[in-house]
Amino acid sequence: MSLVDTNWLKKKLDKVKIIDCSWHMPQTERNGFEEYKNKHIKNTIFFNLDKNSKKNTDLPHMLPDAKSWEDIVSNMGIKNDDQIVIYDNSDVISSCRCWYNFIYFGHNPKLVHVLDGGLKKWIKEDRPTTSNIIKNIPSNYIVHEKKELVKDINQINKNILENRFNVIDARSLERFKGSVPEPRKGLRSGSIKNSFCLPFSELINKDHTFISKEKIFEKFKSTGYEVGKNITFTCGSGVTASVLALAYSLIDNKYMPTIYDGSWSEYGKN
Repeated sequence: MSLVDTNWLKKKLDKVKIIDCSWHMPQTERNGFEEYKNKHIKNTIFFNLDKNSKKNTDLPHMLPDAKSWEDIVSNMGIKNDDQIVIYDNSDVISSCRCWYNFIYFGHNPKLVHVLDGGLKKWIKEDRPTTSNIIKNIPSNYIVHEKKELVKDINQINKNILENRFNVIDARSLERFKGSVPEPRKGLRSGSIKNSFCLPFSELINKDHTFISKEKIFEKFKSTGYEVGKNITFTCGSGVTASVLALAYSLIDNKYMPTIYDGSWSEYGKN
């Protein structure tokens, strides 16, 4: 149950830990934290995707080390057995990246959910919001890292020759084909050889909810990916790749999300 709806959350409001992981593309000039301070769901904790990523790298949104993640989550007051609901107010559905991070670092996938439609749908339904920020009581969170859920550039290059897993890119078809410039400076246009393209936006309705499972299945099928092989998702910086990973988990409940963490921010340099 990767996705939960607003009715589900309303009933569980005081029984789950709620996270706002709103992150916006730089060109939008929106600030997720400032928006959170003005309006969020009751008892919500803010997760800063930029600050809570790896520090000693010029690549965006890379996974931090295990000790850093323990500190981050402990300071959020989240325990290993907590049920978590993550939402966002972003066009790139950034909540899915936080969902992936928790699963990568060993939180029980059955306890980590994304709110379908996010804050946009919650507000549209006239559900209550607040500007009150709760004070977290630190916990002692313990990481159980699942390193098999991330790929590095060497594994991606090796796979081009060995073809052991599918690589599916969440960027737009224009970026995938290299017909438009990359939004980040210093990156060439194009895509990883032998990869497939499924723009994440094709899986999202106008109200920010996911399309139906049947439509998700058809969208994946249309890419021409090789059914039966494991799948690794990629994008620009690892955010929208996680949207595809969550969507795929809806049609294959045994799938564990696997991301090329460097994505095109790394691969487009080489």
